[in-house]
Order: sequence, then structure tokens, then C-alpha cells
Amino acid sequence: MNLLVTGGCGFIGSNFIRQRLREPALPSVSFAKLVNLDLLTYAGNPANLADLAGDPRYVFAAGDIGDAALVARLLAEHQIDAVVNFAAESHVDRSIDSPEPFIQTNVVGTLRLLNAARQHWATLPEPKRSAFRFLHVSTDEVYGTLAATAPAFTETTPFAPNSPYAASKAASDHLVRAYQHTFGLPTLTTNCSNNYGPFHFPEKLIPLVILNALEGKPLPVYGDGQQIRDWLYVEDHAAAIWTVLQRGRTGETYNIGGLNERSNLEVVRRICTLLDGKSPRADGASYATQIAYVADRPGHDRRYAIDCTKLQRELGWAPRESFETGLAKTVDWYLTHRQWCHDITASRYARERLGQKA
Repeated sequence: MNLLVTGGCGFIGSNFIRQRLREPALPSVSFAKLVNLDLLTYAGNPANLADLAGDPRYVFAAGDIGDAALVARLLAEHQIDAVVNFAAESHVDRSIDSPEPFIQTNVVGTLRLLNAARQHWATLPEPKRSAFRFLHVSTDEVYGTLAATAPAFTETTPFAPNSPYAASKAASDHLVRAYQHTFGLPTLTTNCSNNYGPFHFPEKLIPLVILNALEGKPLPVYGDGQQIRDWLYVEDHAAAIWTVLQRGRTGETYNIGGLNERSNLEVVRRICTLLDGKSPRADGASYATQIAYVADRPGHDRRYAIDCTKLQRELGWAPRESFETGLAKTVDWYLTHRQWCHDITASRYARERLGQKA
């Protein structure tokens, strides 16, 4: 298989690429090339994949998914058999501050990527044409918010996005569906819950809390901290995407969840407890004393929860990590990768206020 991954230097994309090139493939699948197309915006970091530099199967291409000529060239030159689209602007706070980049990347960029994929797919001979897949990675935020006792989001939950980010992702999901229905392009869509794990950009809740704690800074909690999210360990997410790409039914959407609903405040307190044991403060106090409640985000969704029964039933996927095991691995990773954290914040984020995604 020759695979094109877009946004592969970001958090989820880099974990997916590493997993694919480091774990044994299915008996019927081996990689000739894995091409990573990334624009290297603030959250795209080549250092995330530095350990793959010597792998002859790995090809990096700097560029924009909205660059139709570049995408067409990569698809043809590398005889691509499948596309996995991670490329997106993804931080809610940034979309509130400046919505337009989210429309440009998530909507216009996805449209142009779909056009290029469709044109490439149309030229393929059989059986490559029938085997081709376009997998679009999306979010649970397209579904809106849930009441405390409401059932979790399913694949048929109506879209009700509540932020510019969520609206842009909902639009891109609709475009993917339209290209499958109108043109027959063999697409797949996945909608995931909140990810966490290694290489997570430090503006997001879990890495922000870990790093702020270690640096003696306040641990910001929006509002009352009772917003609930379903937390999915990134390596479980990567495995689920691969499962869907290999065995998912074309034209279908699959929800991917971690089966771990936790309030933001509970997550912050759990991180503090782990750090108290793994890297205690010099004064012996708990990191929980650094928790600081801040004004809530505008339009902040109260609860997300994913029902991933379809994925489990049809394709046999299940998360390997519980929230407890995944969070402990995440804290350990940040404790042992302080230089990575320093480099990314110094070079790409030094002049901006650290926010949080929740």
C-alpha cells in the first residue's frame, strides 16, 4: 500500500504514522510508501517524527492540502492507494478568536483535497480503483452538546455544532458524504472524542496542566470545571482509524470513543495526584493547590460522549487503555520529554497565551 497522510506532523497524525510504520502490518498489507503532507503550522512539528527519518518508506512533503497541483502530483507520483485526512485547524479557543483560518483549512482545504482524490481515483485501473479509500478524520464536536443524562452521540445524531471549529468540521464531514453520494468516491469518516497522549500540543488541557504544574504556574479550569468529555488515548484512536481504513464499509461513518467520561476538574485533579507521586513539589504541597478557576469559554459545550457500539460490533475494535493507564503513560511521557516541550513552546508558541481545549 502507498498511503498519503495529511497533517501527519500534528498530534494524532504523527502517532498514526509511527504506529503504522513501527507495528507489524496485517498479513495482506505492507507499506511501500507512507507520504506525509503537512503545512507545518503552529501545531505541526517535524520533531514528532524525527525517529522515522531513516525509514525508506517514509516521505515528507511540506505543503497545503488546498494546493491542488501539489496534491495531484503526490497522488500520481507515489501511486497512492488511500488517503487519511488529519489536516485541520482544531483548537476551539483559536476558532473563537479568528474563525476564518478554520473555514479555509477545514472546509476549502478538504474540498480541494477531495477534488484531487476524486480525479486520481478516476484514473486508477481495476482492482486499484475498487480498493482506493479516502478516510476523513473528524470530531464529536459536530454533534453539539449533551445533557447530563442524555444518551451518547451515535453516528445518526443530528449535527448541531456550537463553535466555529465544530461548524467547520461539520461542513467538511458533509462534503465527504456528498462526494461519496454524488461521485461514488469511496469515503469513510470517523468522529472521535477528546484525544490525549504523547506529542499533544501544550495548549490542550492535559499537557497544559502537566507543564504548568511542573513550572509552578496556575492550572486553569474553565467555569466550574464540570464540563464532561470522553477521553480517548491517542494510540487507541490511531488503531481504530487503521481498522476502519482496512475493513470499514465505504460511505459509512464510525464513532470512536474512549469509554472514559470525566469532568475537566476530575482530570486536572487526577493529573495533580499522579504528579504528586511521580515528581513531588519541593515544598511537599500538592499540585492541586495551583488549580485556578477562570472565566468560562463562550458557548462552552457541557458534555460530549461517544457511543462506539457500531465500531465495536462491526469491526471488532476496542480501546486497550483505560483512562487511568493512559493518563499515567501520558504523564510519564511528558516527564521524560521536557526538551520536546521546551522546544515546541519556545519556537512555535512563545508569544501566545496558553489556552486549553476541553
